[in-house]
Parts: sequence; C-alpha cells; structure tokens
Amino acid sequence: MESTGSGWVSSMIEVALSVTLKAKPGKEKDVADFLRSARSVVEQELGTRAWFALQFDESTFGVFDVFPDDEARQAHLAGGVGQALAAHGAELFSVEPNIQSVDVLAYKLPGDDA
Repeated sequence: MESTGSGWVSSMIEVALSVTLKAKPGKEKDVADFLRSARSVVEQELGTRAWFALQFDESTFGVFDVFPDDEARQAHLAGGVGQALAAHGAELFSVEPNIQSVDVLAYKLPGDDA
C-alpha cells in the first residue's frame, strides 16, 4: 500500500484470480509438481504481487493470485503458466480449470504497516 501524504492509503492490489483445478485420477502428484514448478515462472512476473498454489483435498487444487490492475492480470493469464495450463490441461485435469476474475476489497501483505 502506498501513502498519498494525506493519511489516505491507496491500494496497490485491486484484482485477483481464483482458479480451481480438478486432477484426473492418478494425476494428483503430477498436478502438485506442476503447480510447484510454476512458481519459478510467476516469480518473473512483475505484476503478480502474490501467488499461492493450493491443495484442498486429494484431487482438488487451486491457485490464488493478486495484481495491481486488470492489465497485469491479463498479462499473467497470457503468460507462461497460462500457456502451460492450456498445453497440459487435457493430460492433467478431469474438467476445464474454473478461472474466476475477482475484485480485491482488502488485503494484508508483509510490509503493509499502514
């Protein structure tokens, strides 16, 4: 978050993606490995402020990531992880990834002291 000098704090995170992934039977380890390996790609994206790969149960995985604006969100979707999801989706997932664009109302990240 950034102070404007008037005491008002303007948000540096405005939008997010919430993605749910359902692994094909027997592909759970491959999906987990895929998500772990995606971190190195996401680290290169300046517009991705925070990125989380999640596992909800044995076969349900997710990704939650946040961005300063829709331009950064769209760049992420068109980037390396999005391309890899498209390329390996039929092999790894039992259904199409459920990708939801969401607005961020509030957040707390390390270093947010305001």
